[in-house]
Amino acid sequence: MSGVKRRSFLAGTAAVGVAMMAPRTAKAATGIPLTREVHRVVVIGSGFGGGVTALRLAEAGVPVTLLERGIRWQAGPNAETFPHPASPDKRILWHQSNPTLFGRPAIFEPYAGLLETVTGENMTAICAAGVGGGSLVYQGMTLQPEEAVFNTHFPEELDYARMDRVHYPRVARMLQVETAPDELISSPNYEAARVFARNATRSGLPVSKIPMPIDWNYALAELRGEMKPSYTNGDGALGVNNGGKHSVDVTYIAAAEATGLVNVETLHQVTDVERAADGRWRVYVDRTDISGKILENKILTTDALVMAAGSMNTTKLLVRAAATGRITDLPDELGAGWGTNADRIYIWSDLAENFGATQGGPVVYGSRNWDDPHNAFTVIQASFPPVAFDAHSTVMVGFGVSSDRGRFVYDSARGEAVLRWPRDGDSAIQQGHIGPAAQRIAAGGLLTDTNALLPSTWHPLGGACMNSVCDLDGRVLGQRGLYVLDGALLPGNSAACNPSMTIAAVAERALVNIVKDDVGTLF
Repeated sequence: MSGVKRRSFLAGTAAVGVAMMAPRTAKAATGIPLTREVHRVVVIGSGFGGGVTALRLAEAGVPVTLLERGIRWQAGPNAETFPHPASPDKRILWHQSNPTLFGRPAIFEPYAGLLETVTGENMTAICAAGVGGGSLVYQGMTLQPEEAVFNTHFPEELDYARMDRVHYPRVARMLQVETAPDELISSPNYEAARVFARNATRSGLPVSKIPMPIDWNYALAELRGEMKPSYTNGDGALGVNNGGKHSVDVTYIAAAEATGLVNVETLHQVTDVERAADGRWRVYVDRTDISGKILENKILTTDALVMAAGSMNTTKLLVRAAATGRITDLPDELGAGWGTNADRIYIWSDLAENFGATQGGPVVYGSRNWDDPHNAFTVIQASFPPVAFDAHSTVMVGFGVSSDRGRFVYDSARGEAVLRWPRDGDSAIQQGHIGPAAQRIAAGGLLTDTNALLPSTWHPLGGACMNSVCDLDGRVLGQRGLYVLDGALLPGNSAACNPSMTIAAVAERALVNIVKDDVGTLF
């Protein structure tokens, strides 16, 4: 393994500084072996931030170890890799997730599934697991913010003009972003998309196609009967079985592995991080099987540690490290500045509309309402999972900007950081802008706000924000060699867009500077 030095120790001698060497196969009474490794760079998480980091460091000649708690999900024509939304099974749920999923009991055998539900005070965040992170299950809306909205909610020092000229286009090229072809949209399977566009236009709202990281030829091939449906029946909400979706695993990470300098370690769950006495970083890992059973304990020592486990898990790990003294002198604002991206999911029902029993996806049209930077929002239509009849229902999703913020605090009784979110959080943007716009589109139909039933977000952001916990390149203030390059770095919203493209673009920008200034000096 490139850049790795290994030693194996008895699990009973895991205390810092113990030097008694044992055979690699030795085990303590627990039966779990302990291995120590030394790496130049360790990246925790394989989503957009982790994928960008691994590729750009490898291109600079730096060996990288990329840790992912989940598994690889291999798609391909007619594959059955991903679960079906209409008939969920154990593949949907991460084995340490909250025992309820979307407010209902989830009774599956333990499995390294796709989704973890993290329940806090007044809010549940849905986080992904697997190589590729959230890109495995996201709908794929690849939106670049408008300049005025971006500069209102992000530090102007990020330099939107350069982001627009260099970093956003770089992401778009990597993800091979395209809008849906008219030939597809005009097919019977996309009636719901056409109804959305028609109603939004009639209500005076702007309508445009949404850029997606998809090769739409796969969807057209489905219409021709060359593959079983995956896009064209709305079955891809939890991963597209047929392929053609340019998720992080098949773009950034595949390119990173092709350099020969990146080693992706799956089923490696990080439990703690700490600063070692010599100033390097230690990462404590449980290597598990697919059911979550611990097979090996690892302690990885590294010169540079990149936290890219997503807003929830990056923040929880750092807040825990601060509270337990594993990392001292972390910024006081760690855990603060957390937001939901003003996420909203609606069920739109109307007996007068024929949305179709089969609704193609993932996303075709959206309404971008960005004229007012302080109240900007987006509403899109998403396919309803396939059913045996026309339920006269489809899905609308809204997200936008909001000043409401939550904070992670350490609960010593539970031994973990817990999110506290205001009970009426995001109410101003929701009640004043997103909700009324969705209702205008629904016209005389019934709009059910699922967030009113279970407050939740698929786009958790913040917790280790730029300009308060980190600099603009993700360097944690006062902590040499420690970086945050994921959604935790963003300031609680992503300027009325879903956050994937901005997370990746901010990481692309950061890596230019990190390679120039830190490689060869800090690590």
